[in-house]
Amino acid sequence: MTALLISLSMGAAVGLVLALSGAGGGILAVPLLVFGLHLSMVQAAPVGLIAVGLASALGAVLALREGKVRYRAAVIIGVTGMAFAPLGVMLAHRLPNAPLMVGFSLVLAWVAVRSIRQSLAPVPAGPSAPSTLQVCRLDPVRGQLRLVSPCVLALGVTGALSGLLSGLLGVGGGFVIVPMLGAFSNVPIRGIVATSLAVIALVSVGGVAGAASQGAVAWDVALPFAAGAVLALLAGRRLGARLAGARLQQAFGATAGVVAVLVLLRGLGVLAL
Repeated sequence: MTALLISLSMGAAVGLVLALSGAGGGILAVPLLVFGLHLSMVQAAPVGLIAVGLASALGAVLALREGKVRYRAAVIIGVTGMAFAPLGVMLAHRLPNAPLMVGFSLVLAWVAVRSIRQSLAPVPAGPSAPSTLQVCRLDPVRGQLRLVSPCVLALGVTGALSGLLSGLLGVGGGFVIVPMLGAFSNVPIRGIVATSLAVIALVSVGGVAGAASQGAVAWDVALPFAAGAVLALLAGRRLGARLAGARLQQAFGATAGVVAVLVLLRGLGVLAL
């Protein structure tokens, strides 16, 4: 019973982060499972993906009804990510646990630094000039992304990277998708978050399927963890408008930084929690 409550609570934390940021849920899911339930990286990765995938799918459906999801971009990124996710799973099963934890801690540290830097960046007074990096731009008449060749290539690279990390480390890839869409497109941030949720849902399917085919899914942990994530995402959508902002980014960055250090120490054998 205690393990069930712990799993539900940890899943809720992941769902709340997903609801508020569209990213970061998977990044926190794996460390929570490793430290809270003492799972290995290979065991924790698919459990985190199931929770993140289900919660993201729910968030994406709700956002799609509101017209915020750039569904064509989501399909390109998601299908590419699904193709690369099994490769990540295969690599995860061939690498020892310690190097995986060290690699995960480095990714998490990068996310922490980026989140804090973004929160401290000055907000522009007016609309910024179009960047040359913005190869994916919205058609002002139709409201859809113009899928020119450079845009499709950028979306494909984003999907490949998020899919590989999804299978390898059990992360949904939102921490890759959100900044990359923000860099090479002019989609508003709420649209980026919604599209990220749709992609995470698709990419998670590939990672979970790859892990399930190798019998690496602990369903007794995964189901309550996922239930907590879904319920918290629903509640988090109501809180998003009040809590989103620089302070939230700083809190998430600080939390990610602390967890990165703990995961690194665990991977190096210094910490035996």
